Amino acid sequence: MDIRGLFGANVRRLRRAAGLSQEALAEQMGVDRAYISWIETGRQNVTLLSLWHASQALGVRPAALLDESHAIATEAAPADGKS
Repeated sequence: MDIRGLFGANVRRLRRAAGLSQEALAEQMGVDRAYISWIETGRQNVTLLSLWHASQALGVRPAALLDESHAIATEAAPADGKS
């Protein structure tokens, strides 16, 4: 998984855990909802400032958005949620 995919997977996981919609996260970050979608799908190369805003909006340290351990577990899980 490349760094954009890793970052996006962690943003999606943490956003959902926080009970936020893409729209709500976008509002807190001061960006458009489409930007969040692009981040979560790994199509957006974010700046350090965007990484900071995402971490603040999600209530986590910036490093949590680059944590490989959670993204790898998510990537390895079957799409239907069954083991």
